[in-house]
Amino acid sequence: MQAFPIALPDPRTPDPMVAPTLRWGVIGPGWIAERFVRAVQRNTGQRVLAVASRQTERSAAFAARHGIERSYGSYEQLLADPDVDVVYVATPHNAHFPCARSAISAGKHTVVEKPLALNAVQAGELRDLAAASGVFLMEALWSVFLPKFDVIRQLLADGVFGDVHTVLADHGEHFEAGHRILRHDLAGGPMLDLGTYPISFAGFVLGEADRVRAVGEPHPAGVNGQVSAVLATTSGAQAVLNTTVFANTPTTGSICGTAATLAIDGPFYQPGPMTLTSVQGDRLNYDEPTIAHEGLFFEAAEAARCIAEGRLESPLRPVADSLSTLRVMDEIRRQIGDMFDEER
Repeated sequence: MQAFPIALPDPRTPDPMVAPTLRWGVIGPGWIAERFVRAVQRNTGQRVLAVASRQTERSAAFAARHGIERSYGSYEQLLADPDVDVVYVATPHNAHFPCARSAISAGKHTVVEKPLALNAVQAGELRDLAAASGVFLMEALWSVFLPKFDVIRQLLADGVFGDVHTVLADHGEHFEAGHRILRHDLAGGPMLDLGTYPISFAGFVLGEADRVRAVGEPHPAGVNGQVSAVLATTSGAQAVLNTTVFANTPTTGSICGTAATLAIDGPFYQPGPMTLTSVQGDRLNYDEPTIAHEGLFFEAAEAARCIAEGRLESPLRPVADSLSTLRVMDEIRRQIGDMFDEER
């Protein structure tokens, strides 16, 4: 165990502006794609070349808003464009797997919005196909590419926490009727949208759980409305997690060890402050601009660097980690009886 540091480590995140420029194609011009493209265009040298929707007018309007050169009325047209180097899949969750599979089969490097697929079986198929095709595959879990998560990564590697016994995390938002997250036909409910963050955070700190206990509550719209889960590892460490679409929760995260505790302000998965406190009460504060989804550009820069280096995965979010998160989510959903239409 390392002594309590006199200062927090600096993030080692490379300058996103110097990442090699790749030509991106966006599949699914929705809410997250809007924020991804804006962040990438403002903060990196990446070039968003094309966008595709199943509705020609929708992709054309998106292209016009963002100064994108090419717009297509089908995903297949974009995948046939020889000038597109890497595809960003930003569709609803239940289309992640088929769209990513098509992109990989077309020989395109592929970045998929979280989660990588609906379940671990689908994600395993994507992993195998990407490896056989020799193309890059990465889940766009943007948190792990942020500078503050590299600070956390270093604190864990240095043993600053001592023995970590507890991880706490939540992510809840209130949604009105009609929102996509309340639609069962779009794999709705909090798990894939919101729950990915606390579950992947627990895995980031503790590794994959070997014991899972979960309880759920249905939503009147016909999806799961809330899940609380306890995850445990062979070492005896535990994570206590909650995700809900019924209410706005603090959305904080904590790493609690025998030597120190890290309290991450909400939303814990976004850029923002956190405080490391020793068991003796010494405190170190980390702060950065709370730019919310403007921070999505870090994942694009990471993908561009990896692809330029000939990597097939990112060391910051290898596909094995995506599979680990999905295995835990699969078990939680099994225990609460939450099944998606595509799994029936």
